[in-house]
Amino acid sequence: MMNALQPAFQRIHGGPDHRGVPLYDFSTNSNACAPCPAALQAVMQADASQYPDAGYTALRRQLADFHALDAARVVLAGSASEFIFRITALAAGKGGAVWLPAHSYGDYAQAARVHRLTLAAEPAQAQLLWACEPSSPLGAAQAGLGEMVDRHAASAMIVLDRAYEPLRLSGTPSLTGAQLQTVWQLCTPNKALGLTGVRAAYAIAPVGAEAAVSALDQLSPSWPVGAHGVAMLQAWTDSGTQTWLHGSLATLRAWKARQIGLCEAMGWSCLPSEANFYCARPEIPEKDLPSVLGCLRADGIKLRDAASFGLDGHVRVSVLAPAAQDALHNAWQHFIKACR
Repeated sequence: MMNALQPAFQRIHGGPDHRGVPLYDFSTNSNACAPCPAALQAVMQADASQYPDAGYTALRRQLADFHALDAARVVLAGSASEFIFRITALAAGKGGAVWLPAHSYGDYAQAARVHRLTLAAEPAQAQLLWACEPSSPLGAAQAGLGEMVDRHAASAMIVLDRAYEPLRLSGTPSLTGAQLQTVWQLCTPNKALGLTGVRAAYAIAPVGAEAAVSALDQLSPSWPVGAHGVAMLQAWTDSGTQTWLHGSLATLRAWKARQIGLCEAMGWSCLPSEANFYCARPEIPEKDLPSVLGCLRADGIKLRDAASFGLDGHVRVSVLAPAAQDALHNAWQHFIKACR
């Protein structure tokens, strides 16, 4: 029997767990070159003794100028997950269903369940459609995204999760600039800056979605973003921060090539990816994977089991520095026989 205090579902995420912070954390997709020094300094110097401006006037203007659009289209959020639940609440007020990609972030579905929305089998059956590119967990282009936007943007809310666009290492976005103006764009700079503990995000509304922006503001608690989140988002728009990010991508590309080579040498099959992470299938029986991952975690190395994404037998692997890669390679060779 389930304990009365036990939740009816389990949230599965990468990052720290009951064992604490992993020594080598391949389970979360934060920028391994980080934290960004300028952004970290801005966060550390934030004045937490004062409320932020409740309307976030200056921050909205900075973000709007950064993206070259009207500040009225910027929606502040406590985090990407907070926005996911809030825009799902807006959709629930109108009724209908939600459509998800085949493999996607679990909070999309969880928000739909909480708001009692059904999951649609096809985009044409839904009023809220989710997209992510580069996708999670695959780090790849979302098949058919452009066609979906052309067909459904006028009749449904399409939210494009762009969490990993700043960490794109290859390829190009599927949507044109004109198509982007017809969808909601969800931006979470904390991953690119290596500051995932700072919870702050923002969304860009489609052109002509003023009523929906107002409704989302009404659904928001006061001050969804605290002083430290404001400081991070302001630093995100700085040219020096963007220069640092651009330089980090070159490093990540080299690290990724090296890491994939090591994984393949370990007998792993690595799936194509355009981002700073990828999915791989270790050459072990699928049933053995959880116990092997448990052994690695006990030794300070955490990988993300991709079963929660519907990819049984796979792991999602973030690109880390060579020292971490070597630790993974050595630990895999050591534990693989003991844990099977």
